[in-house]
Amino acid sequence: MSDADPLIELRQVSKSFGATDRADEILVLKDIDFSLHPGEIVAILGRSGCGKSTLLRIICGLTRASSGVALYRGQPVTAPVAGISMVFQTFGLFPWLTVLENVELGLEALKVPGPERRQRALAAIDMIGLDGFESAYPKELSGGMRQRVGFARALVVNPDVLLMDEAFSALDVPTSETLRGDLLDLWLERQIPTRAILMVSHSIEETLMIADRVVILDSNPGRVKAQLQITLKHPRDDLAPAFRRLVEEVYEIMTAAAGEQRISSIGHRLPAAHVAQLLGLLDEVNHPTYQGRADLSALADALKLAVDRLFPIIEALQLLDFAQVADGEIRLNPHSQAFLDADIQRRKMIFGEHLLRRVPLAAHICRVIDERPGQRAPESRFLRELEDFVSEEEAERVLHVIVDWGRYAELFAFDYQTGIFSAENPGAEGQADNH
Repeated sequence: MSDADPLIELRQVSKSFGATDRADEILVLKDIDFSLHPGEIVAILGRSGCGKSTLLRIICGLTRASSGVALYRGQPVTAPVAGISMVFQTFGLFPWLTVLENVELGLEALKVPGPERRQRALAAIDMIGLDGFESAYPKELSGGMRQRVGFARALVVNPDVLLMDEAFSALDVPTSETLRGDLLDLWLERQIPTRAILMVSHSIEETLMIADRVVILDSNPGRVKAQLQITLKHPRDDLAPAFRRLVEEVYEIMTAAAGEQRISSIGHRLPAAHVAQLLGLLDEVNHPTYQGRADLSALADALKLAVDRLFPIIEALQLLDFAQVADGEIRLNPHSQAFLDADIQRRKMIFGEHLLRRVPLAAHICRVIDERPGQRAPESRFLRELEDFVSEEEAERVLHVIVDWGRYAELFAFDYQTGIFSAENPGAEGQADNH
């Protein structure tokens, strides 16, 4: 195999979940074409729910594509293969095993003899910066040290390809930066045998600090929206003008041609954004610093929000017609000022009007409550309806979002103990009757 040949290749890969009837299936990934070559660090970026982690699981053989093919060294991947290792977001260590024993697990599965297994595990532990902690148990280690064990366990089998599924996201910022820097040093100094790295991240800055190429996925379903070659030399300065221009370019790509956010089905996957977050972002963009118009990269820096936290909030503001987002910038709509200037009760009323007009699920719940005797309805009824469109887990998440939004607007009440929706809030009946 030459360096010109890809280690990993995806050809028209699509993935659906949760259905035997194609009319009801949930399409997560669509027609993904991608290749990973020796000597590359490639990062996958995209909004929450675009299928980034699913893509990694297909590549490493933990999940099979619904159509298309994933190849490793030209051969179809139908199960986990020895040349590919993965570091997960969660540490995944066995608490009853020592650091050394946790690292040895992969070698044991490969039936490596005991003496060689121990020697290789000790070398990996030393390489990743955990020398002296071989006999420690996971509970004795900090989060950063536990993730180092995860890296040692992945690297000890000498993989061709190292996959990282948000491997730094569970760590605090200083720990994440240190571990990321150490891994990059090992890569640049050729101290690890890995020939290519493919990472999923929720941080644009983290991605641009490491990657040689960035693949940006669109959402619903996930598909390749753009690829960006990164030519900045290491070490990279995240405050340098060239670096900041790249950050802005990625934001522009991720928000390009977003258009008006309107939905027609009760089964729309509502963004995971709480009302408090929506109000906070509206207030921030309305601040004299921005005057109703803000660059997303600057806003993310000011609020210390990564992509997976910022984008659901701005998507919700678009959906509810409080803001427009395009080309890396958010702009408040004219009527947002009336909302921000209003008192609490008037804000609730305006929010409720937008919610009923823009989100079919909210109007549907109000209509069902209004039509039922006693104006009460069980959450199970709406969960069943949502499961016609999304998975059971996703249905619960979407319903949780609409409960948060609807209770703030006083469109309905919800009892978490009984799982009952009702029209107990003052004014709920009147608003529901008008729609």
